[in-house]
Amino acid sequence: MTFLDRLFGRGVALDDARRGRLDTWRALPEPPLDAAPEATRLVVVDVEATGLDLRHDRLIAIGAIAVERLRIELGQSFHVVLRQHEASATDNIMVHGIGGTAQREGVPAADALLDFLAFMGKAPLVAFHAGFDETMIRRAMAEHLGEPFRRTWIDLACVAPDALPKEARQRKALDDWLALYGIDAFDRHDAVADALATGQLLLALHGAARAAGLDTLARMRWDPAAARWAPR
Repeated sequence: MTFLDRLFGRGVALDDARRGRLDTWRALPEPPLDAAPEATRLVVVDVEATGLDLRHDRLIAIGAIAVERLRIELGQSFHVVLRQHEASATDNIMVHGIGGTAQREGVPAADALLDFLAFMGKAPLVAFHAGFDETMIRRAMAEHLGEPFRRTWIDLACVAPDALPKEARQRKALDDWLALYGIDAFDRHDAVADALATGQLLLALHGAARAAGLDTLARMRWDPAAARWAPR
């Protein structure tokens, strides 16, 4: 399969059960973009990958947690490790802690991604430096499901400096913004823990974002054409 095939999802054959699950997700209604974030369900996402190369590295894990009407729902969390034919390098494992056995015995990629779709529904997705998470998930969706996965994303790495421009002069990384609000990321580079910390940051930024005019999904939406992303 060529890079373009992986990117755009050509040549993917799914069995009837998987095709049915994908079609069910595709039929879900889209949330209105003029809705306020406090009036909708959001899903905060973080991924782990074999590296930081957006073109060649592979998606290893997805962690996510739901935010309902600006309340973090701890009972609505998601984590999956995608099965890898070959485990990532030792230095990569030391970053995310997902060992070789766990990678090789993970969930088949198509099923893992369908499980994620079932969890997220059509909710807008939230991340910090969304360009990385979006690209890794979109590439995997195209390769394993033939799904273009064009979704609404909110990138807190863009929202935070727009909401608090003075603070942004000294704060760039996720850890910088977490420290501003005293948010403790109890296990950095664990996908669910990072999603939880990012969700807490979303709630902490809400007042300042609203005051800055970022008061609807459309106004908070991340534009890939103007992406601001740097390795974490």
